[in-house]
Amino acid sequence: MSLNIFKPNTIAGIHIIAMLMMFIVIIIFSSLVAYKEYQNFELEAKSIQLEFIQKQKDTIVFDTRRVLDFISKTYENRNILKDDQILKKQILHAIEKLYGRQDGTGYIFVYDFNGIVLSDPVQKQNIGRDLYATKDANGVMVIKDLIDISRTKKGGFVEYQWLKPTTGTLSSKVSYAKSFEPWGWMVGTGVYLDEVEKHIQIQRIILKNRLNQYSLKVVFLLAILFVLGIIGIIMTNHILKKEISSFSRYFEEASATYAKIDEKNIHLSEFKKMVHYINAMISVIHQRNKKLKEMNFALESKVEQKTKDLYDQNILLAQEKDFNASLVKAQDSFIKHSIHEINTPLAVIMTHIDLFKMKEGENRYLSKIEAASKIISNIYDDLSYMVKKNRFDYVKKYFCISDFLEERIDFFSDIALGNQHHIIAEIQNDIWLYFSPEELQRIIDNNLSNAIKYANKGTDVKVILKKEKEEIVFKFLSISPKIENVEAIFKAFHRENDVRGGFGLGLEIVYTICQKENVKIEVGSDDKMTVFSYRFRKGE
Repeated sequence: MSLNIFKPNTIAGIHIIAMLMMFIVIIIFSSLVAYKEYQNFELEAKSIQLEFIQKQKDTIVFDTRRVLDFISKTYENRNILKDDQILKKQILHAIEKLYGRQDGTGYIFVYDFNGIVLSDPVQKQNIGRDLYATKDANGVMVIKDLIDISRTKKGGFVEYQWLKPTTGTLSSKVSYAKSFEPWGWMVGTGVYLDEVEKHIQIQRIILKNRLNQYSLKVVFLLAILFVLGIIGIIMTNHILKKEISSFSRYFEEASATYAKIDEKNIHLSEFKKMVHYINAMISVIHQRNKKLKEMNFALESKVEQKTKDLYDQNILLAQEKDFNASLVKAQDSFIKHSIHEINTPLAVIMTHIDLFKMKEGENRYLSKIEAASKIISNIYDDLSYMVKKNRFDYVKKYFCISDFLEERIDFFSDIALGNQHHIIAEIQNDIWLYFSPEELQRIIDNNLSNAIKYANKGTDVKVILKKEKEEIVFKFLSISPKIENVEAIFKAFHRENDVRGGFGLGLEIVYTICQKENVKIEVGSDDKMTVFSYRFRKGE
């Protein structure tokens, strides 16, 4: 038998799963029945226990009362002249001989009201002893409680732990006691309760055997059902496989020749119902395949034409890309050479301005020329940084930024004066920073340049440098028009005021450096004042 019938994706597998589920239901039902039987037995065991104890109580009451009747009649018919002590000994002797079982239980014990043992056929060594204060393992004062309850009208029962003669161990015991008042006697007998457990254990064994037999019958029945089920599955699987093979063969033929299934060759009525729909499906598939072939032919022609067109377009795009790359390269080369060419005449202008000032002194016109030269120098430094930043690593070092900032303010003082401004510096002395001097210069110069450029005429530009906890703070304050879009000012080629000129690159350079070095930027602007703040971390 093939193992494939056990797979859940086969008809035989589904049959087996269904059969296994049926077996599981039977096993669960059988287990529930066995569990119910066990539960019923536990309830019955309690009933048996109570019934057994009650029967034993009735027996010991009967035995005790018979002994009391014997004592009472003997007492009533006694010879007054005869000594009572002799009569008592005779009665006690008779009781010891007449009562008691072979296993040493069921004996009659007699005590006086003071707890003195008068008769105990099992532990004769205790006769004459005072056991009134005797306690069992649970603290029950056995003899005292028996004497007390015996003096009630009908007597009574006391449950306690006592030495069992047959085992020599302590066992639970219940005794009945009744007094004989004329002589001050307590007469009683008892039964050991472990006999109840023995009786129940016997019943348990009987129940276990019954449940074992029941389980064997269930297993045997399941085995028969399993064999019959496997035989049925094999037969069903054979018939179904034969019918499905016919369908498979027809489908293979239909895929190539679109042949239809002959209903006469199908035997199962359930499968015959499918033949009509399958034949209709084969016709539809045939028609659709014919249409698909026609569409594929048309699409192939269109694809060939589109491919040719795309190829031509790609050639044009490649040529255009090469042309654009050459333009960008030429533009980059032009900018580099332009910057280099500007440097020399700019240096000559700045040098000769200094020489002229040393020879001729200050001159209003010369100051304007110097300020304009410094503005060009600042623009040159920005362009030079833009060209070099991706090809050059700016070295960091520790330097005194207090002195550095004063030098840059001094450089821009002429530019500020030319624009009718004064630069007011509040610089805390001896502040050192680990940073690139070239990049810090771009931050300072561009902020000073913008502050001078956009500040209202005749107002001061304020620069603050100080330490705050673990940070070094730069602040640039100016009285200028409100910045409408604070986020946009750090984007390349953005200018708040086209009239003031400029390329719009300065703050974009500042933003790039601050992002790279984790410098915090804060911008505040209203109708009264604009403040740019930069927070640098101390240390490396």
